[in-house]
Amino acid sequence: MTPTNPIHELDRTESPAPAANPADGSAPAGMRDALIEVASRVGAATMLSLFGYATILQWRAQPSRITLLLLVVSAFVTVGLSLFSRVPVRRDWRPFAFICSMGGTYYFLAVRLAPGTQLVPETVGAVLQVLGIFWQLFAKASLRRSFGILPANRGVVSRGAYRFVRHPMYLGYFVTDIGFLLVNFGLQNLLVYSCQFALQVGRIVREEQLLSGDEGYRTYKGRVRYRVIPGVF
Repeated sequence: MTPTNPIHELDRTESPAPAANPADGSAPAGMRDALIEVASRVGAATMLSLFGYATILQWRAQPSRITLLLLVVSAFVTVGLSLFSRVPVRRDWRPFAFICSMGGTYYFLAVRLAPGTQLVPETVGAVLQVLGIFWQLFAKASLRRSFGILPANRGVVSRGAYRFVRHPMYLGYFVTDIGFLLVNFGLQNLLVYSCQFALQVGRIVREEQLLSGDEGYRTYKGRVRYRVIPGVF
């Protein structure tokens, strides 16, 4: 998940990082951050590829399971597009934010792909997934390239999907996940998605704490009342 927070069209810039001290052999902060960024994106691409391969193998064994294919599409929309996101000016590396972000994004690696109990027909779950994926794409189009996995200050925007709720991307994740869970229900998947929903809530709280230091975001927050689900949360 995603993450994926409201952004401003004009990023603010921070003061340049201090130069390295040749005496202690330390690398410049900019170089260190660049290496972390490259490593995180390579890792994300690797995990996404392995998950996609394993899921496609399951689908080939049972081609009628459309929800498996859509699970892969959703993962690529969530993680794949983040590989091309803009590097943020400020990012939250604190442990709680990191755990919520990583767990809420890569939870699909723990999903049980084998058939489970169908609480609704396959087509119903697939329709929910498609709706959730399209809403995610709408939200990402509203953000353009300014989205990512860790909470980050990329500014504030209220266009597109962000006119309705403050974190529309998470609404898309929720609808997509419910569609898959209802068709592939089981104890493992129930635990995985329950933890994922809890992590996403924590992620939203951390994002809002980070963004609330921005006067533009506080103004936006006053106009758009709900975080994810209108009338509920």
